[in-house]
Amino acid sequence: MAQNVAQKLIDSHLVNGVPEPGHEIGLSIDQTLTQDATGTMVMLELEALGLTRINTELSVQYVDHNLLQTDEKNPEDHLFLQSGAARYGLWFSKPGNGVSHPVHQARFGRPGTTMIGSDSHTCAAGAIGMLAIGVGGLEIAMAMAGDPVYLQMPEIWGVELTGELPDWVSAKDVILEMLRRHGVKGGVGRIIEYHGEGLNDLTAMDRHVIANMGAELGATTSVFPADDAVGEFLTAVGRPEDFTELVADEGAKYDVEEHIDLSTLEPLIAKPSSPGNVVPVREVAGEEVYQVVVGSSANPGLRDFAVVAEILKDRQAHNQVSLDINPTSREILLDLTKGGWTFDLISSGARLHQSGCMGCIGMGQAPAVGRNSLRTVPRNFPGRSGTDEDSVWLCSPETAAAAALTGRITDPRDLELDYPTVQLPTFYSLNTEMLVPPLAEQDAQEVELVKGTNIKSLPEFDELPDDMDLPVLLRVGDNISTDEIMPAGSRVLPFRSNIPAIAEFVYIQVDDTYPARAQELGSGHAIVGGENYGQGSSREHAVIAPRYLGLRVVLAKSFARIHWQNLANFCVLPLEFVDPEDYLRIEDNAVLSFRGLHESLRRGNDITAMLEGKPLKLRHKLSDRQVEMVLLGGRIPQRAAQDTSAQPREEIKPAQPEG
Repeated sequence: MAQNVAQKLIDSHLVNGVPEPGHEIGLSIDQTLTQDATGTMVMLELEALGLTRINTELSVQYVDHNLLQTDEKNPEDHLFLQSGAARYGLWFSKPGNGVSHPVHQARFGRPGTTMIGSDSHTCAAGAIGMLAIGVGGLEIAMAMAGDPVYLQMPEIWGVELTGELPDWVSAKDVILEMLRRHGVKGGVGRIIEYHGEGLNDLTAMDRHVIANMGAELGATTSVFPADDAVGEFLTAVGRPEDFTELVADEGAKYDVEEHIDLSTLEPLIAKPSSPGNVVPVREVAGEEVYQVVVGSSANPGLRDFAVVAEILKDRQAHNQVSLDINPTSREILLDLTKGGWTFDLISSGARLHQSGCMGCIGMGQAPAVGRNSLRTVPRNFPGRSGTDEDSVWLCSPETAAAAALTGRITDPRDLELDYPTVQLPTFYSLNTEMLVPPLAEQDAQEVELVKGTNIKSLPEFDELPDDMDLPVLLRVGDNISTDEIMPAGSRVLPFRSNIPAIAEFVYIQVDDTYPARAQELGSGHAIVGGENYGQGSSREHAVIAPRYLGLRVVLAKSFARIHWQNLANFCVLPLEFVDPEDYLRIEDNAVLSFRGLHESLRRGNDITAMLEGKPLKLRHKLSDRQVEMVLLGGRIPQRAAQDTSAQPREEIKPAQPEG
């Protein structure tokens, strides 16, 4: 039977389950990716599991999110991560080496493999024919211990691309077009597979842009074929031997089908404060702009910076605009400099920052209140920039450069310029000096974890009670993001290794009284949400911290995939309304009563709570495996009795420069 690329990847790694939409499947995992905002929890989870050595083919710990060292917290976390990588057998990418996703694609990514990452944009690796899925950190720790990753088998959404992109339109506009059509929930429960003759003019890094922001559609992941473009990329980064062709069979079918004629696209932009709030640039042209930020995993390629430099060459950025450039890796910075583009950017008035996520995650470059900031980043959730009342727009590098020149949102086609042709090098620079390889197992056992005063062990949580009376401490609306539940930014992220401290920031952008009220209550409580609860980042802190404050149940109309899994992993019961209108029945401080919950969970998907003496019909979507996990207190207690003695697989190394 003819198979598409996603089916081939799943079938080659399937260890249990039936790969039909809606069924739980288990997949073996070849590689893992962790970054510093989530990786410290992974290391603490490995410690809690008592693991001695990872059991993946390759795992890499990156430091790219939290690079500002304003006190001792960040450097101590970085020392802890490096000691953990050495202790457990991971590669370690040092601070300033680059953003995890493009670095991983260049140095470690391999067509035909599976990867999970404790970052929702792990799906970017689908650009080169990998099955790469963002998950919570505990899923990473379990994969390192040798467990499969479990997920509900998604539908496969085939998006056929035809035609060629016009001048001034680039890969960012392709994914913005998908978001314009479908919004932030359009990909939930789906793998997006791009195919068609329109791929012929999209490089591997163009595909990275599109695959990366599949997370904003809510998709499980995005997949491209590993074809000649991927082969050319792996050759350019010094790894031609790692290329394996992986393409869909002739006649392959998809569960859902879509078509985009690339030649019809125009420059698009996402208005504040949602990636799904997309309109044509011309519709909002003229809005004043005070900041332009170029960089992030959503536009990480050399071309994405070089095209900005070409547009700005021999010109000066507008006086009111702060133009901030975040190179995505040391290698990109090297090639920008070799090509003369670094000098063009500096001459135009741009400020060059560290190779890392920086402004994308609110670590520096926070905008002024209410002043428009145009960014090539993947997300513009409220407050994510580091400014609570921000006004962040998402756009392509071309649109960003046009605004930098004019001081206003400008359709780049209206610039009195010829569209620049960027001549990229045949071979990219190689710089692997900041990648620290794993220690030999015998040496690794001698390594002690380096724990500073801000690093606290993972809290131990009790099992799910059979009977509960839970006051509702918070009601929120649709599309609540993990950035709103657990803010990022320079004020909060330094506490990522300290759950008691970071818990004080839970939901402060929505209701700053929540942490104090939860602590004062001193017992279990519930939160009620709308559609797509927990969209966005994979960070587990958005579950662990409220769990630490006593959260036992979240009722919502629907959940985002990663957050739903994280809730179950830490024994917070995710329940959905059978009738979404019942959301309106629940008022602040209402009390939800559950009786005989254990038997109800084991018996089926229907759960009945009592609300003010009247039944409230609810349901769960947990598999039998997850039900038992929740009843035991979460994934770590469930795993405690399992065998962790599996032998590690052979490690692989990144390409080294010749000479």
